[in-house]
Amino acid sequence: MKKAIPNALTLMNLFCGCVAVIFVVNNQFVTAALFVFLGIFFDFFDGFAARKLNVQSELGLQLDSLADVVTSGVVPGLVIYKLLQIANLSWDEFHLIPYLGLAITLASAYRLAKFNIDDEQQTYFKGLPTPANALLIVSFPLILEFQNNDLINAIILNKWFLVAITVVSCYLLNANIKLFALKFKNFGFKDNAIRYIFLILCLVLIVVLQFAAIPLIILLYISLSVINNFSSK
Repeated sequence: MKKAIPNALTLMNLFCGCVAVIFVVNNQFVTAALFVFLGIFFDFFDGFAARKLNVQSELGLQLDSLADVVTSGVVPGLVIYKLLQIANLSWDEFHLIPYLGLAITLASAYRLAKFNIDDEQQTYFKGLPTPANALLIVSFPLILEFQNNDLINAIILNKWFLVAITVVSCYLLNANIKLFALKFKNFGFKDNAIRYIFLILCLVLIVVLQFAAIPLIILLYISLSVINNFSSK
């Protein structure tokens, strides 16, 4: 029975991703983002449950990546596709440029496939994890909806900004950069200093900036990882 618990959580992640796809297609970005958040919640706890119950399996690993392809791959790709449609495009550009957003889906699938055959990525990640990238992308519609800042809105809905985000996102997903994982073997500060510092700074940023904090949190995550890599040499 306990073997089924992690896989059930993974399937809930997949369900949330499928529902999020439907809402993105219907331009209901806020609700879609909610289901992405829920999916990532299930994604975190399926691995946690598998480790605690000592029921890790090859099936669970493959199922987890399949679920992530939808929740953290298809959904962010569609969000950029939709935002590029909303952006001010000329008639000739309108038909082709939005499809660039789907490059995020392809890069996410490739990144997840590499993860599945890489035994080294147990205590750290190579490249930006797909859930982190999904949070970055779905934060843009939330900022548009709730932050109410004309300058920020103009930047987010600028076609070249969205194209640049797509290119940077695809690169970071598959970059050979070691990023620390939020996996606690114990709760001692010495072994988890960078994780505690990151979580505290995240909390401060969210309180101050709300949804606008999410892109800064991703930047902070990458920056702290790079600093940690240099300090540990």
